Parts: sequence; structure tokens; C-alpha cells
Amino acid sequence: MKNAGFTLTALLLTALIVYLFVSAPPPLPEQAAVNASIPVDRVFALVEAENDAVRTLWTREIVAAGTTVGLRFGEDWREVGEEAGPLPALFLRETAKNLERNPVRLSLFLGSDAPINSANRFEGRQKDAFAAMRRTGEPQFFLMPDTRLHTAMFPDEAVTEACVSCHNEHEDSPKKDWRLHDVMGATTWAYPEERLTAEEMLGVLAALRSSIRSAYQAYLDKVVAFGNPPEIGTRWPREGYYLPSADVFMAVLGESSARASLEAILDATLPPPPAAAVPAP
Repeated sequence: MKNAGFTLTALLLTALIVYLFVSAPPPLPEQAAVNASIPVDRVFALVEAENDAVRTLWTREIVAAGTTVGLRFGEDWREVGEEAGPLPALFLRETAKNLERNPVRLSLFLGSDAPINSANRFEGRQKDAFAAMRRTGEPQFFLMPDTRLHTAMFPDEAVTEACVSCHNEHEDSPKKDWRLHDVMGATTWAYPEERLTAEEMLGVLAALRSSIRSAYQAYLDKVVAFGNPPEIGTRWPREGYYLPSADVFMAVLGESSARASLEAILDATLPPPPAAAVPAP
């Protein structure tokens, strides 16, 4: 029944996307500004739900499960001759690089107050926002004063022991006492506009999914050159020395994120319920 629920939610999400992005009549040019009524904060919530789903899927089902069957993951995975895949933070970075090549103007960055790479250290307004997020536990939404980009920060937690041990044991890590479920950093999104149309919002979602797929495909392209490559198809590392194809990986991601994405899209696109009538005195 659980799979049936996922499938139904995915179908509903697909139907909504088809209506909003394909079937609905395009707005006239003069209507564009009027139709740009979705606050960017709600779009940030949508892409963060997708990011949470893929980070969990990659970390648990590929990195953690893959390590137990002999697959390796490390910082130097891109080096020639290195038979490894990207660590979770590097998978996100690969996704972010793909987003940079996309005409959709969404950007993604993973920063921290104690990063392994000093280039990922928050400074200025971002540092203040991250401190507020640590203090309150709540996402932060703000406008960067220098770039004028609308920005959102969401907590990035250590979801597996592999995340904890990697950071605690790394020679360049400024912090050696991370624990499971600690907030290790923040997933940070930026977009230039304060409001989007429904079509623009779905274009952002499509760009993110395309960037995720490209990041996963880059790993598979690396894998086929291994001396002993795993079988790529429908099975996952928890079943043995296997990896899912890009189609299979993205299908499972779609199922795992469909409910959250559907709720975010509905929240962003449907009008609020009418206010309750106040009885006359």
C-alpha cells in the first residue's frame, strides 16, 4: 500500500505539472507580471524538498550501502584513475555546477561555519543568517545586500555515521567532534526574482531534476571505466555489487519526493481558502 501511495502522489504531481506547464493556456505578455504571484520563498521550499530527498537517497542507498559491497567514495573521485564516486557534499556540488550551466537562474551552495574547504565558509550576511538558523532551528530567508539575490538557508544535518566520521577524521576539518544529526552546514539557494509564475516555478524544478540526473550520470560514466565495474541496471547496492541506472535512480527519487513536491506546488499555486464569515453583532 505504501508504494501505491507513492505512485498515486507521483501521478497527481505529474498531472499537475502537465496542466500548469503544458495544458494550461499560456499567459498573454501583459499578464506575465500579474501571474508572477508565487513568492520565491515557496519555490525555495520546493527545491529544498527535492534536495532533501536526493541527499538521503544518495547517502543511504548509494554511498552507505555501496561502501559495504566494495564501492569507494572520496574527494578525489574526479581524478583520472581514481575508482571512486562523490561523497554526499560533492554530489551536491556536482548538481550545483550543472545548475550553473542551465539558463534557469537558480543557484545552489553548501556552506558551513566549520567547513573542510575554507572556500565554503559563510561570511557577512550569510554568516549572520546561519547563526540565526542554528539558534532557532528554522530556515532563513533574506536578500543579499551585495548581489541583490533572494536567498534561503536550510539546515544540512549529518544523516549517517559516514558523514560524521568523514568530517571528524579529515585532516583539514576544523571541528572533530561532530555527532549524528548535528547541523553541519546549510543548503543555500539563491534566485534573482522575488516572485515567479507557475511556469517559472516548474521550470526551476525541471532544471534541478535535470542537474541531479546529470550529476548521477557523471558517476555512472566514471564507473564503467573501473577495473571491476558494478552491474548497472535495476538493482541497488543493498542487493550486491550493483548500481541503478540513471532512469531507475530518478524514478525512485521522483517517488520519494513526489508527496513533498506536490504539497509545495499546491501551497504555492492554489489561492488561500476564503476567510470565515464574521457573524454580525
